[in-house]
Amino acid sequence: MTQEPTPRRARHLMDPDAPRKRATAADVARLEHVQRTVMSVLVGTTIFHLSVGLVIGAFFIDDSERVAQVGLCLLGGAFGVLAVAAAYAIHRKSLTPTRAATALAVGAVPAVI
Repeated sequence: MTQEPTPRRARHLMDPDAPRKRATAADVARLEHVQRTVMSVLVGTTIFHLSVGLVIGAFFIDDSERVAQVGLCLLGGAFGVLAVAAAYAIHRKSLTPTRAATALAVGAVPAVI
């Protein structure tokens, strides 16, 4: 009777003889940084899409409704500023005067166009 060799364990399965190493503080910090970056990109692009949609909607309103056009453009600019402010908040950055000016400038781009 021949003895069969033990089958090799697939690498993607957990090996009880070699447990995973514990995450270090640096690993956790890197993971949190990536999570914050992904979240701020998702929040920023979602709110900017809303902002641009409001501005595009203003272009399709009849010219006799000028107040509605201006209102939608102002709302689009306000949402753009909120998108930049939300990205700063997710990254836990304080809103200094320089950053506030940047948020106003970048956030108002959809309304200006």
